[in-house]
Amino acid sequence: QVQLVESGGGLVQAGGSLRLSCSASESISITAMGWYRQGPVKQREWVAGITNGGRRNYADSVKGRFTISRDGAKNTVYLQMAGLTPEDTAVYYCAAKRLPVLDTPNADYWGQGTQVTVSS
Repeated sequence: QVQLVESGGGLVQAGGSLRLSCSASESISITAMGWYRQGPVKQREWVAGITNGGRRNYADSVKGRFTISRDGAKNTVYLQMAGLTPEDTAVYYCAAKRLPVLDTPNADYWGQGTQVTVSS
């Protein structure tokens, strides 16, 4: 069972930046990792994903503002968020997948979530 631990959430003013981190307990069974979020009274939505080979993809709502990256040696994926708006307020979840499919709503493993709050 892969365990994912997120960190880096918090409170930031609109226009600010945050970086989220997610460390996986192992990587043997993982071919892709990504980030999802669930805002107040909203369904969970996919945000960004990256494969072990470095292929990336982003939701249209964050493209140009968020950057996903990974450190394979550390089994860690990052989400650098810039230009944050109150609409980005959500619990952000790290996810890992056995298959290298980035933008599907499902994942095989989930982190516990980290809160990101953007004040106006």
